[in-house]
Amino acid sequence: HERTSQLCEGESWQDWSGYLSANSYELDHSHEYYAVRTGCGMFDVSPLYKYHVRGRDAMALLNRMSTRNVAKCRVGQIVYTAWCDDDGHIVDDGTIARLGDDFFRLTTAMSLLYWLEDVGFGMDVQIEEVSEEQGALAIQGPTSRQVLQQLTSANLDDLKYFRVIEEKVAGVPVRIGRNGYTGDLGYELFMDANDALPVWDALMEKSDEYKLRPAGHIALDMVRIEAGLVLIDAEFMSA
Repeated sequence: HERTSQLCEGESWQDWSGYLSANSYELDHSHEYYAVRTGCGMFDVSPLYKYHVRGRDAMALLNRMSTRNVAKCRVGQIVYTAWCDDDGHIVDDGTIARLGDDFFRLTTAMSLLYWLEDVGFGMDVQIEEVSEEQGALAIQGPTSRQVLQQLTSANLDDLKYFRVIEEKVAGVPVRIGRNGYTGDLGYELFMDANDALPVWDALMEKSDEYKLRPAGHIALDMVRIEAGLVLIDAEFMSA
């Protein structure tokens, strides 16, 4: 917020999980939309709910709740999935990243801690909400690989779609996932919340060279609709 609040010219905000999140940074959102399609847009997605699921039965819990076969998800892979109640109605959707043999990260739009604990009742599993401890940035657009490559020693050409690696970005430990919510080339960066500002600043220093702009919800809505990606409370209502 120390950075986004300074950049939001029209003071146009919306509540996202208790945080102020910019609808657009300029008075007209069109530049932010075109940045994603012709250069690079940077979205602060830190308000996403994030859960670490660990333990012998971590996969069993995730398989019980989701519509994907999580057993097919290898370490270093990300899957997109929905999860349903006992009647098959969608509760929410999001991503599952397998970070270790019995270690997964789940991202959601809704607070699901109590529901996850109910689903995992009696299982050998530990569920930890890390929403406030983890900052997250989505770097999306044709130049996203180029700008990110300037700040990491990882070979991003080798990072396949829906895969995740642990590397450093601008000297900060970051989990880099090649995925996003725009239908374009892009990456999602997860890091300790205390390290998020240096990563934001390092990316913004490259903004002129790689046509990078911070982008808000209006631009994100446009690109995710073009990509055919659904949004809770827009295309579907939670059970």
